[in-house]
Parts: sequence; C-alpha cells; structure tokens
Amino acid sequence: MTSQPHATTLDSAPRETSLGYMLKLSAPMVVSTISLTIMQFVDRFMVSRLGTEALAAVLPAGFVAFLPGGFAMGVASSLNTFVSQSLGRGEKAQCSSYFWQMAYLGVLYSLGTLALLGPAAPLLFKLMGQPTEVVPMEVIYFRIMLYAQLVAVVGWSSNQFFMGIHRPTIIMCSSLCGQVVNVFANYTLIFGKFGFPSMGIAGAAWGTMIGMAVTGSINVAVMLSRPVNSEYRSRQTLGLDLGKMRDLLKVGLPAGVGLMVNVAFWGVVLFALVGRFGTEALAATSAVLAYTNLSALPVVGMSTALTAVVGKAIGAGRKELAVRQTRVCLTIALLYMGLVGVLFFLLRDSLMVFWSQDPEVIRIGSQVLICAALYQVFHAARITYGGALNGAGDTMWLALVSGIGAIGVLGVGGGLVVWLLPGFGTIGPWVMATVSIVVVGLANRWRFLSRRWMEIDLFKHRPMPVPLAPEPRAD
Repeated sequence: MTSQPHATTLDSAPRETSLGYMLKLSAPMVVSTISLTIMQFVDRFMVSRLGTEALAAVLPAGFVAFLPGGFAMGVASSLNTFVSQSLGRGEKAQCSSYFWQMAYLGVLYSLGTLALLGPAAPLLFKLMGQPTEVVPMEVIYFRIMLYAQLVAVVGWSSNQFFMGIHRPTIIMCSSLCGQVVNVFANYTLIFGKFGFPSMGIAGAAWGTMIGMAVTGSINVAVMLSRPVNSEYRSRQTLGLDLGKMRDLLKVGLPAGVGLMVNVAFWGVVLFALVGRFGTEALAATSAVLAYTNLSALPVVGMSTALTAVVGKAIGAGRKELAVRQTRVCLTIALLYMGLVGVLFFLLRDSLMVFWSQDPEVIRIGSQVLICAALYQVFHAARITYGGALNGAGDTMWLALVSGIGAIGVLGVGGGLVVWLLPGFGTIGPWVMATVSIVVVGLANRWRFLSRRWMEIDLFKHRPMPVPLAPEPRAD
C-alpha cells in the first residue's frame, strides 16, 4: 500500500513534463491572452481613428491607470500560488476560501484608489510632462479606468482561482465573452453607433469596463455553480478569514509591487521620458507597445499556467518536477518570441504604416522597433522564470529585480540619457528600456538556477486543516 503513491508519481512525471501536457494546460490561457491582445489592439486602432492626439493619450493614461491596477493584479496573482499549492496538498476547500479573501481585499483596495487618485489625475499627467493638448483626454480615460478596477479585481481573482485548480478553459470562455462585448461596446461608444452619442476616448474606457464586468460575472456564476461548489465548497467558504488574508498579503504585496513596477511604472517612466520629444514620439511609442504586447501576452498566459503547475508540484512535494516543467515552457517561449523579434526587425516600416500615415511617427516607430526586436528573447526568459518563481512564492525577489530594472536602469539611466545625450531623441530612452529587460531577464534566470526558491515553505506554520464533509447531492 505504501509504495502505490510513489509509483503513481513516477508514472505521471513524464506526462506532466511533456510538451503536450504543458501546451494543453497553457493553451486556454494563451488563447485568452492573445484574444485580449487583439482586443486591445482593435481598441487602440479605433482610438487612432480619432487622430494622433487621441492615440498619444490612450496608452500613457492606460499605464498610469495600471499603476494601482497592476498592484492589485500582482497581489491577486499570489492567489494562483496558494490555490495551486493547496490543490497539490489535497485541501480543496481551502482553494475557494483563498479566493473569497482575495476578492474582499481587492474591492476594498479599489475603493480606496478611486477616492485618492481620481481627484489627483490632472496633476499626475502634468508632472509626467505630457503635452498640454493631450492631458484632458488622459484624465478622462484614467478616471473611468479607476471605476473599471472595481469590477476588474473580481475577474482577476477568479481567473487566478480557476488557473490554480487547473481549469483554464473556464477563464478562456469568460474572457472571450467579455472581450467580444468590449469590442462591440467600444465601437458603439467611441463612434456613437446604434443611437448612442459619440464619446471618443471616454467610450473606449467605458467599453473596457463593460467587458470586464461581463468576464467577472461569468466567472463568479461558475464559481458558485453546483459542480464547483460540490468539489471546492465555494458557497460555504464565504466568511472572512484574517489568517488567509495575511498569507495572501505576505506573498501578494511584493508581487503587487513587482508587477506594478515591472509593467505600469516601467511604462509611465518610458512615456514620461519619451513625452519630452513631442506628440509624434508618444504616438510612435504607443504603436510599438501595442506590438510588443502582442508578442508578450501569449507568453504571460503560459507563465500563468506555469505558476499553477509549479505551485501544484511544490504542494505535492515534487520540486524537481517543477524544474522540468519550467524548462519545457522556456523552450516554447524563446522560440516564439525569438521569431517575433525577427519579424519586428524585418517588417518594422510596414508595421508602423498600419498605425499612422504621419511620416515622423513612422520614422520614430521604425527605429524603436529595432530595440523591441533585440529584447524579445530576454523578455521571454524574464516572464517564464517569473512565472515559475511566482509558483514557489518567491515574490520578494521578483519585486526587487523589477525595481532595479524599472527605477535604476530605465528611470535613472534613461533620465541621464535624455539629459546628457538629447540628440539621441526617442531612441535614447528605448535603449535603456531594452537594457532594463535584459538585466531583469538574466537576473530571474540566475535566481531560478540557484534553486533558492526551493527553500520557501508557505504553509510551514499552518496546521493541516480538517477536511470539510462533502455537500450531500440531491437525487
């Protein structure tokens, strides 16, 4: 009897490290993130039809909105870690309990950021040195996105729950529904179709909020459904649990800071530096980042799945399995993003013509795409190793290196380039952005190979809970 679990472990290890297994688990998340990227791409294209100023405004405003939103998403990502490790430990009721605690924390946090940052919006964009004609549109978009965060945090948390229990197809379906609604709502509200008034850039923000609300509503409905409740007791674990909240915040706060700095602050600093060179430079940067998101988000989706499988492997005490799973994902990510980098370099002029007919925007964007091409493989390493380290709960390291990359390399280094070498123009800050990604990618690789993440035990001081009795089924 005692040898049977060991045999099962040995038999399942090759399957769980196979390319087919990892692709099957990752595919729904990749589809979700690709569709999200396409949706953002289409949204941005719609906004670009409003003119260069609108295109120059929407992405900086989105990045500033992602400062509080990215923090919330980062904290929510710790839910994947706890849910997947709880699943590996066989504690299924704890999975849903962690979800509800994260949802409560997210809504409370979003109310606070809305109250604090909404009134400060005009000052924020002026401090960034944004062009005067762009600031009013940025403020409008930013304030609406703060309202959108109230519904988004529930969707983000439920996504992490379903990924943690290895049910990514649910995420894919709800995300696709929300994204279809988003595109339709954006088209209707931006351009004033079907009897609605033309709202311009505000319509893009409201459309995004509507799509997020649809996604979150579907997820919560499935969460409370009979099949999920029967297995994970999702209706019985609604109560507050301060101990679990502390667990989530202990791992989630560094993750939140890391993601906020890694994505949002990085983008805000980049736009602040680029904005000094005019509206055309901002528009070109917005267009390039639309393409780089297209390249990165599928790998982000796979990284989210990797967090779940690494977490489950660690929860089950199979840390070497987590190493092999990470290698498989890294191979896929390097091949994909390496190919994207080649395409960026070869097709850079044609890619920019899609976004703008302004010769200056095309010229600047074509130069910037060379930088984007160079850092693709390092970005693949950064994202993939980050997903694996997240699964282990090694979020403090990720926050530290993200801060060094964004604040030290891009912020300080980019500022010095703009100040001392202004003749480089827009390409100067982008060179430092490339160096930032290379540094963080190599640092995450070193950390993973050091295996120090194997020493982390998130449940060391938590006694084994008494399993809840299964809910009786009605005949």
